[in-house]
Amino acid sequence: MNKISKGFLAILALTVISARAQEADEALGVADTTTTTNKVKLDGIAAVIGDYVILESDIDKTLIDLKTQGASTEDITRCGLLGKLMEDRLYAHQAVQDSLLVSDEMVNAKSDLQIQQLAQQIGSVEKMLKYYKKPDMESFRSELFEINKLRMLSEKMQGKIIEDIEVTPEEVRQFFFNIPEDERPVFGAELEIAQIVKQPKVPEEEKQKVINLLKGIKQDVDENGASFNVKAIVYSQDPGSQSRGGLYTMTKETQFVKEFKDVAFSLQEGEVSEPFETTFGFHIIYVEKVRGQERDVRHILRIPEIPQSSIDEAVRELDSIRQHVMDGKYTFAEAALNFSDEKETKYDGGLLRNPINFDSKFELTKMDPTLYNQVRNIKDGEISRPIREDDPRGGAPKFKIMKITNRYDEHKADFAKDYLKIQELALREKQFKAIKEWMAEHIEDTYIHVNADNRNCDFANNWVKE
Repeated sequence: MNKISKGFLAILALTVISARAQEADEALGVADTTTTTNKVKLDGIAAVIGDYVILESDIDKTLIDLKTQGASTEDITRCGLLGKLMEDRLYAHQAVQDSLLVSDEMVNAKSDLQIQQLAQQIGSVEKMLKYYKKPDMESFRSELFEINKLRMLSEKMQGKIIEDIEVTPEEVRQFFFNIPEDERPVFGAELEIAQIVKQPKVPEEEKQKVINLLKGIKQDVDENGASFNVKAIVYSQDPGSQSRGGLYTMTKETQFVKEFKDVAFSLQEGEVSEPFETTFGFHIIYVEKVRGQERDVRHILRIPEIPQSSIDEAVRELDSIRQHVMDGKYTFAEAALNFSDEKETKYDGGLLRNPINFDSKFELTKMDPTLYNQVRNIKDGEISRPIREDDPRGGAPKFKIMKITNRYDEHKADFAKDYLKIQELALREKQFKAIKEWMAEHIEDTYIHVNADNRNCDFANNWVKE
């Protein structure tokens, strides 16, 4: 809808101010018929949308943070950014009016996940607070809560507007053939990729070493009063929480694997779990605090060591499978079904799915850099040598062989060959029109005030009502 993507505002501006419209009227010096007292205009208010105030400093901080995050701001104007902030607040305001609420638990869960990711990216919690110029975690968490609540309300409202919108095959056909032939979209070169994965086996004795270590830590905490916090700092191999003593704040909606959540919510406050296994390794959990549906837990992750012999065996298996496919003993798809350790792909001939739209095609210019580097030198008909892929979340590495099963050159849109992509474009246009209609209607029905200094902006929407 404009050149600022939704994701830009997820963790960018770290100041969100809410106020009732009546309070904003007073701050802005809007005439009050009940008194003749002259009102003094409060400097710094850019606009008011329903119950939300946007400060000039909000625009400044968002622009600075966009640059800090590495986003291109070449085509972003101050007026355009203000318009985007106003859109978000109109969505959020109307979501509250329509009782499309988000729980504090959901907002806190989202904030906790972002804090964990930020701390991991920047290096530590202390560096993160310094980077965002926050004196302590409480103030950082409080402001992040307000940002996420507004964003989640906005997303919920947008989702409601377009949730029932669909396009029929006839609408897709009309959409495509109404585009002049010389203006039809060009789709970039695409690949279909298949893989066979082998996960090096962890010997039982290595698993038992980890289990025994975790049992010893649990015993020391339970019987001797040892600090779980300190134990996590010393022993945990979870890069996202080790520096914080393994601390996570979570609800049942928090994005953790099922096994972790099941154990975390089966314990009482002050309890330490027995060792248990997830795809990341082995854990023990200590429930530090329970607050309704929310709880603070600390955990220790230990990853069993994979001996070189297991790695060598996985590579040998892949080499053997590769040779058998090349010799025609079976097809790549048959080998994937019978030998791959990756459940997500083995039943589909090893075919990878694009996580954006679950299509089997990956456009080269939009491909994940890691995947691109793995396949860029594979020629048609070739099968790669075994490739090591480390788990960015800290889990065990895996090895795989890959094949490009189809290659599609850059081409002008073809209705038959590119129907799914054209259908997606037609749906987006229909959703866009619905959003525009909704926006126009609710701008008319909502209290909106734009500061005089911003009234000359060429907004995409009619924010400056006559």
